[in-house]
Amino acid sequence: MLKASELFEFPESLPFSAIFRPELAPWEWLPLIKKALGEYVYTESQMEKPCGLHIEGDVYIHPTVKLPPFGLIQGPAYIGEGCELRPGVFIRGNVIAGQGCVLGNSCEFKNSLLLDGVQVPHFSYVGDSILGNGAHLGAGVICSNLRLDQADVTVALQDGTRQTTKLRKLGALVGDQAEVGCNAVLNPGSILGKRALVMPSIAISGTITANSVAYQKEPTLSVPRMD
Repeated sequence: MLKASELFEFPESLPFSAIFRPELAPWEWLPLIKKALGEYVYTESQMEKPCGLHIEGDVYIHPTVKLPPFGLIQGPAYIGEGCELRPGVFIRGNVIAGQGCVLGNSCEFKNSLLLDGVQVPHFSYVGDSILGNGAHLGAGVICSNLRLDQADVTVALQDGTRQTTKLRKLGALVGDQAEVGCNAVLNPGSILGKRALVMPSIAISGTITANSVAYQKEPTLSVPRMD
């Protein structure tokens, strides 16, 4: 079975390494986000918050975080050192962001783990997903987290087998240093290996292996003959 350590190296910047164990399957990390935030001891922040930024519940924000003039953060949430939150960001609870992440303008995050250096700069949805160190989502990328039939999500592994996750909602598992092009859709249970690349404006499912490129073949054009 695929191990989380094959996709992610858990960073020292986050105080949750005892919970997110490397030998677990990567989708098994997802329910642990709520557990980790539930056990964290929150302290009241002395940061001056912009009047247009609304914060609810238990939220840790490192003093070095760059805050936007407006947005909504619903706890529990942990926003690590050097992160940048851009205008209109919507954090819907159970979100952990490691060091140096960008949570972009008009982006929505829900029940997700972002490791160090993740960049989600513009107009994206990240739900029930894990983004590895240095992963980057281009503008408009959607991590779809619910099947059309609302059945439990299964994952298609590299060896051709399918594994049930027993999760009704599971978005994308995006490995360290993976890149996703603008307006791509990662269907429920998509897995991107380390340094994988997804070309813009396509929808993918299954597993994209490490160091490979996912692209859509150009359709064959039929040109009428001019007799």
